Amino acid sequence: MFSRAVATRLPSAARRAAGSIRCMSKEWIPDVSLDTQLVHGGVDPCEKTGAILTPVYLSTTFVQDSVDEYLDKGYSYSRTANPTVKMLEEKVAAIENGYGAICVGTGMSATASCINGFMNAGDHCVITNCSYGGTNRIAREQFMNLGMEFSFVDFTDPQNVKDAIKPNTKLIFSESPTNPTLKIADLSAISEIAKEAGILHVCDSTFATPYIMRPMDHGCDLTIQSLTKYYDGLNIGLGGALISATPELYERTKLVQNMHGNIMSPMTAYMMLQTMKTMGLRIRQQSSS
Repeated sequence: MFSRAVATRLPSAARRAAGSIRCMSKEWIPDVSLDTQLVHGGVDPCEKTGAILTPVYLSTTFVQDSVDEYLDKGYSYSRTANPTVKMLEEKVAAIENGYGAICVGTGMSATASCINGFMNAGDHCVITNCSYGGTNRIAREQFMNLGMEFSFVDFTDPQNVKDAIKPNTKLIFSESPTNPTLKIADLSAISEIAKEAGILHVCDSTFATPYIMRPMDHGCDLTIQSLTKYYDGLNIGLGGALISATPELYERTKLVQNMHGNIMSPMTAYMMLQTMKTMGLRIRQQSSS
C-alpha cells in the first residue's frame, strides 16, 4: 500500500533523481569482512586517473547536455544529489544492509526526516520511553503540536509495543541500545509485531553501530544513525543518516530530503568517508575497555 501511494505522489523528476543515485556500486571484491567493507566498500576509483579517494565536489550545479538528457549524468543541483555525498550514502547503505540512504546534517536531522516522511497529522507513533533526549523533545514540542500522537512505552518487553498499537498507528520507533541508558529492545520480535499490523518499524541504532548490530538484519524497515558518534568518531564532523530497506521507502526519504534541503556538505562527507574506515578498530577497543 505504501509503495503504491508513494508512486502516485513522487514527481517524475524526483523519481529520476532518486533512481540515479541508487546503491549501484560495483562489488569488486565479493564476500569480504565488514572491516574491509568499511575501508573499501562502495569505492569507485576515478576512471581517468585511478584515484582511490572520492574527490570533494564543491560544485552547486552540474551542466546538462540538453533538456532531453536532463539528469542523464545523475546530477543537476547539489541539494538533490552530489557525487561526494552520494559515495558516502552508498557506503552507509551497504554497511547497514539497506537498499539506499540519505545523509543529512545531524542525527536529529535524520530523525526529523523520518517522522516528517512517514507521519501526518492524526497519525500515531509507538516510541520507546527511553529515547535520546532530542528525539523525545521534538516529538513532544513539535510533532505533537502538529496533531501527531506519540505513546512512550517500555520497549524492553515487546508486548508493551503490541498493546500500544492503535488503528491510526503508522510508525514504531525503536532505539537499541538507548542513549544513554543502554536499554535493549528485541528488534526481531518488534519487527514481527510491526509487520503483522502493517506498520513501519524504524530503529535508531547509533549506539550499537553497524559493527555490532544492524537493525535491517532484524526486520526493521528503516535505520537511523547519528554519524557524528561512531562513523566519524574523531570529533571532526556532524552528520546523520536515514537508511531504507526498500526502493519505495528510499524514494520517499529522498523526496523529503530534497524538499526540505536537509543535506550534508561535500567536505563533511569526504571526511566521513575517511574516518569511518577505522570504525572497527575503535569499536573493538572501546568495547573491550
